Amino acid sequence: MIDNATYAQIDRRIEENLDRYIDILARLCAQPSVSAQHLGIEPCAELVATILREEGFEAEIVPSAGNPVVVGRGEGRNPKTLLMYLHYDVQPAEPLELWESPPFELTRRGNRLYARGISDDKGHIAARLAALAAVRDVLGELPCTVKFVIEGEEEIGSPNMQRFVEDHRELLASDACIWEFGGVNVYGDPEMSLGMRGICYVELKVSTANRDAHSGLGGSIFPNAAWRLVQALNTLRDENGRILIDGFYENVRPPSPRDCEYLDRAPDESGVLREMYGLQRYLGAQSGLEWKIQAVFEPTCTVCGLTSGYQGPGSKTVLPAEATAKVDFRLVPDQTPEEVVGKLRAHLDRHGFEDVAITLLAAQRPAKVDPDDPFVQLTIAAARDVYDTEMVVQPIIGGSGPLYPFVSVLGVPVVSAGVGYSDSRAHAPNENVDLDYFVKGIRHTARIIAAFGEQ
Repeated sequence: MIDNATYAQIDRRIEENLDRYIDILARLCAQPSVSAQHLGIEPCAELVATILREEGFEAEIVPSAGNPVVVGRGEGRNPKTLLMYLHYDVQPAEPLELWESPPFELTRRGNRLYARGISDDKGHIAARLAALAAVRDVLGELPCTVKFVIEGEEEIGSPNMQRFVEDHRELLASDACIWEFGGVNVYGDPEMSLGMRGICYVELKVSTANRDAHSGLGGSIFPNAAWRLVQALNTLRDENGRILIDGFYENVRPPSPRDCEYLDRAPDESGVLREMYGLQRYLGAQSGLEWKIQAVFEPTCTVCGLTSGYQGPGSKTVLPAEATAKVDFRLVPDQTPEEVVGKLRAHLDRHGFEDVAITLLAAQRPAKVDPDDPFVQLTIAAARDVYDTEMVVQPIIGGSGPLYPFVSVLGVPVVSAGVGYSDSRAHAPNENVDLDYFVKGIRHTARIIAAFGEQ
């Protein structure tokens, strides 16, 4: 077993090498890789593969149905294999005028480092490499075999990751996985999520004429696409958020007693969020365990956007011929996007809205890890020494990601540990990492690697 003296050596090695991995992070951030704009994607994949090789790992760029995926490998003393899932693509930097320093140039101000993608997710790439190097330097070799899968489409919904995992399951075969994000919550406590809701994102479209009409001409006698779509949307959900599609809840798996136990231990952020967003009240429960369960273990139906007619300055008396709505459904175990699309179609038809067209824009299945898995417990134990507090465990979070193929196709337990914090401003101008949390994230990751190799 690795003792405290060895972990202290690993920590010293992390501090000694910190400038090197900040330089690596600067190289990564200097290369734009905006998947939404297909900006710099191939050069960034090449850069990631080059950095992996410089760090002593094998690396290859593997084509996918979309952007290329970087796959790496390093042999360890123990054949047990730890997979690192990460992504090299980033969000667009716009609006550029809100940045206080160039978005694709690492800039230090005080104890923070700023750049687009520095937290999400290039900081995690650099942190994993720093942790691996420190462990390898102190122990003389990697304690376990390590694999990397670093994709370039996470910021556009990972549309090809499930197929990639299915097609390369032998290449990616592992015993456990560390996910692409992690860090501390708003209170500075280490936090881990063990699951993600799925998503079924659709566009609903109504066309009632071949062109817009004068509202005085057609207002009394023409069908109105905007009204038609609003009436269809009104059948999907009640005022309390309950989804009215027939059979929608029949496959919903409720939280287990163990899930509820972890949720009950987690901080109650209902008051913080209500103040942050200026809310008068929530849809259902207002606080406590019931609120926590509702926030992540209930599916949703959200109108994300509505477009129809004229919405510019002043007035234009027009009767719109076309209307569209973007709607997302967040799904919980054991729902599937395919099931939801079918039930949505049947629901609209049953209510006389056969003319409402459905286009599926994004789909990911929900996934969840057993909170009592030994790798989960190892990760919790590894955090105690670094953060001097107990880790907050979220059985599932409200957001979505490509977790399902890792849990269900590769069959690995997945944990999160990393360098994020509440003011990292991921997806926003002035994205940053705090150096103290950056180092703690590296130390935590190093302990997971070392303990996994000894397990």
